[in-house]
Amino acid sequence: MVLKPWPREAEELVADMGIFEVRRAGSRSPRTGESCSVSLLGARDWVNVIALTTEGEVVLVRQFRHGTREFTLEIPGGQVDAGETAAAAAVRELREETGYAGDGPVPIGIVTPNPAFQDNHCHTYLIENCRRVGEPRPDGGEDLEVLTRPLADVPRIIAAGEIDHALVVCAFWWLARHRPGQFRP
Repeated sequence: MVLKPWPREAEELVADMGIFEVRRAGSRSPRTGESCSVSLLGARDWVNVIALTTEGEVVLVRQFRHGTREFTLEIPGGQVDAGETAAAAAVRELREETGYAGDGPVPIGIVTPNPAFQDNHCHTYLIENCRRVGEPRPDGGEDLEVLTRPLADVPRIIAAGEIDHALVVCAFWWLARHRPGQFRP
């Protein structure tokens, strides 16, 4: 059987929530001809930044997440603003969330966070030789604790469940692919 894309019949905006839009769409199965309604989240692309210091430490942020109502340990990241490249967003997010800056951003991977109902991508960048250049300037909806950990400790931190954000775990997988033999998750 050869799979074919489902033609979109109609789409309507249900709600604009700021960071994402909720849409309802009709799609028709090319196999059965039946139409079905699907719910979609439209969002801008995101970036994740693996920021490494000259001492071999990774820059991390601890923050409260409203979805799970828990504190998480993550790498810096956020939304790509309108008219901004993903690379520029990576540099901006690193500086805003941590006060760190480093070499130019190197793209190491892209994933689709949940293609079942989301239309965006998450770009992972590596920024090396990072150093503190100022104070963090988080958004009004963020309270962040900035910390560093040896990169060699990250696999243990993930295995212990201290880092459990799926896109952050994936970012470290991209790093392992980018640096075979140097970093093993």
